Amino acid sequence: MHLAGAVWRKSTRSGNNGGECVEVAAPTSSLVGVRDSKNPDGGHLLLAREAWVALTNAIKDGRHDL
Repeated sequence: MHLAGAVWRKSTRSGNNGGECVEVAAPTSSLVGVRDSKNPDGGHLLLAREAWVALTNAIKDGRHDL
């Protein structure tokens, strides 16, 4: 799926300090696009909504902390 017309958004928790941010778009009710905010033309990932929810929950729970 091509996301050329997608509306991308950054988290309201992202600062304007040039940090590592991602942007997300929801082109359909069942898909979520993810891309690097510093390189928006560098490509994107397309995830099933269930996979996106599982990933964000795991991050919130600290399961991906270094």
